[in-house]
Formats: sequence, C-alpha cells, structure tokens
Amino acid sequence: MARKMKIRAWDNGKSTSIKAIIFHPMETGLRKDKKTGKKIPGHYITEVNCEHNGKNILTCLWGPGVSKNPFLSFNFKGAKKGDSVNISWVDNQGGKGGTSAKIS
Repeated sequence: MARKMKIRAWDNGKSTSIKAIIFHPMETGLRKDKKTGKKIPGHYITEVNCEHNGKNILTCLWGPGVSKNPFLSFNFKGAKKGDSVNISWVDNQGGKGGTSAKIS
C-alpha cells in the first residue's frame, strides 16, 4: 500500500487553514472478500498528530468507522506565512506516514 498524503496550509490573516487527505484503505475488519468469503483484516488509522513548528496542535484518535482515504480539515491561530505544519499518522498494523507543508 502506498503511504501517501497531500496537505495544504494557508494563512488568511486571522487564522491558518489546514486541509489534508490521507490515502489509506481504512478496512473495518468486518467485510468479507467476495472471492474467498474470508474476512478482510482490519486496517485503519488509529492516531493522527498535527504539529506547527514542532509543537503539537491537534491529536485525532480514529478507529475503523472512518472512511477510506480520510480528509482532515481544521483551522488554528498563532501561525504565520512560512511556518511549517507537519501531519503524521499511525495505523493498527504498525504502518506510519506523514508529510509537512509550509504555510502560504
């Protein structure tokens, strides 16, 4: 599985907006494979951390109820153009991913 994500961050003068999409299958563990009839093992993101200049600003605890390729959007104050934002995630099978962006 490709552990990719896209992130966009921009400041409008009052707050900073972050939009990110994480490309992940997010399997619940409840579906069955149509060909074999066996359950597809659960594979989902359990934690997402967002940092601004190395300081944690948001932690999300997710589970199997979140859809495939989840989209995350939030705003926060205290950033300026040129600052860095990093989003990282961990899944229930030990997979990890993340990326960073400069605020424009």
